Amino acid sequence: MSEYLNASTDVLVIGGGPAACWAAIHAREAGAEVILVDKGYCGTSGTTAPAGTGVWYVTPDPQARAAAKASREALGGYLADHRWMDRVLDQTYANMNRLATEGRYPFPVDPRTGEQIRTGVQGPEYMRRMRAWVRRLGVEIRDHAPALELLVDIDGVVRGAAGWHRETDRDYRITAGAVVLASGGCAFLSRALGTNVDTGDGALMAAEAGARFSGMEFSNAYGIAPKGSTITKTAYYGYATFFHADGRVLEGAGSQQGRSVIARTLLTEPVFAQLDRADEAVQQQMRLGQPNFFLQFDRRGINPFTDRFEVDLLAEGTVRGTGGLDVVGDDCATTVPGLYAAGDAATRERICGGFTGGGSHNSAWAMSSGSWAGRGAAVFARRAGRPDPAAVHAAGRAGLRPEGAAALRAGDVLAGAQSELLPLDKNYLRHGDGLQVSRDRLDLLWDVVVRNLSGATGAERVRAREAAAVTAVGRLMYESALRRTESRGMSKREDHPDQDPGQQHHILSGGTDRVWAAADALAAVA
Repeated sequence: MSEYLNASTDVLVIGGGPAACWAAIHAREAGAEVILVDKGYCGTSGTTAPAGTGVWYVTPDPQARAAAKASREALGGYLADHRWMDRVLDQTYANMNRLATEGRYPFPVDPRTGEQIRTGVQGPEYMRRMRAWVRRLGVEIRDHAPALELLVDIDGVVRGAAGWHRETDRDYRITAGAVVLASGGCAFLSRALGTNVDTGDGALMAAEAGARFSGMEFSNAYGIAPKGSTITKTAYYGYATFFHADGRVLEGAGSQQGRSVIARTLLTEPVFAQLDRADEAVQQQMRLGQPNFFLQFDRRGINPFTDRFEVDLLAEGTVRGTGGLDVVGDDCATTVPGLYAAGDAATRERICGGFTGGGSHNSAWAMSSGSWAGRGAAVFARRAGRPDPAAVHAAGRAGLRPEGAAALRAGDVLAGAQSELLPLDKNYLRHGDGLQVSRDRLDLLWDVVVRNLSGATGAERVRAREAAAVTAVGRLMYESALRRTESRGMSKREDHPDQDPGQQHHILSGGTDRVWAAADALAAVA
């Protein structure tokens, strides 16, 4: 048992979704020994596994590629980088073709051409195939083994991670030549489908190691869901008409443009929707593409195409937003040596700017950034070698090593953080005065967390770190939002409703006890 709980490897991948799997595959193919640790069960945890999703898969035709890049440029506030978009389109095209052959994914066939349709995947089957592929390559997968903190050497280089293994109720420590953080984003435990593992753990661990973030102001994504449901399939609401509680059409409401109208109305009354603009052919495509979206209606005897149903907005944070760890190289290296970021853990500004990429761009980013991070980590590990286990130390603090009495409960911390991060009138309909109040309250909460939050058992420590991570991500988000005094992409300010040409730049941020945010003049988009 001690061999399992203490190990050494070339590359440690933290996470179990598509970004983590692609990272493990490419690190292994680059000659590295790889261990993958997942908070849940690799192949079923995270937001991709329970859903169907499109993929930004575009044939290498110049006109098609140009149209694909232009599709969200204005929405993203012109912050995306065409070189990175080209790289993602190329890597996604290659990976999806590999998924069909080496991954053995059964893509549907176009009856007119006889060719496979590779513009989307069904999450359960996709992740089942990815897990099998990763295992065939000889990657060691450790399920139900949440990482709690990074290990760093005397020079601050990331050299592994420590965590807890649920099945054996034992701690583990894995030293590594390099680490890939593919641990997902942070949805503030809003109950959106698949986000129960997306609590910002990777962001907290990276911040404690001194890593820098980018675009955290673009982390206020909210998805449309039937009231009481967890399923946010906002793209389908492009076919919807929205209504007031009394049956009047809610003018200006929409899924892509007009979501703020829905949010503002929800502050005072219920909102209803009906997918009445989908014709019969589209209805069949929708049912085929996302069966679980309709299962909830079928069980309740609702036909969403002919019946009105109440809707809500669920926070999706950095899972659907674009903020995350800043990547400073083509290999998705972070600002901390030995640490690489992929998927929702990394900023997606390079391809989406300041607006969500939806499932399509997010899926493409996961497989592309995962591929680059995995290869980059393998190269770093080969150069740096494996560390002496005695020469590294744990970097974790909040929720693990309290300075005071350790009398604070994780549930109370989470409730306090959620009260500032989930309400629509605080995080979605933003105003500088409200942002300042929420940021200050989270700062005060953080001070208490550092002094008094801890867990006696492994499960309690996981919950403590989750609560601390949600708080940490919220502080980075609001600090960055205060720094961007304009409305651009998803970061809209009611006190600054216009886009300012002088702020066409990225907002960098970082820190734990003292959070900072600043404009990145060097990376300003031309």
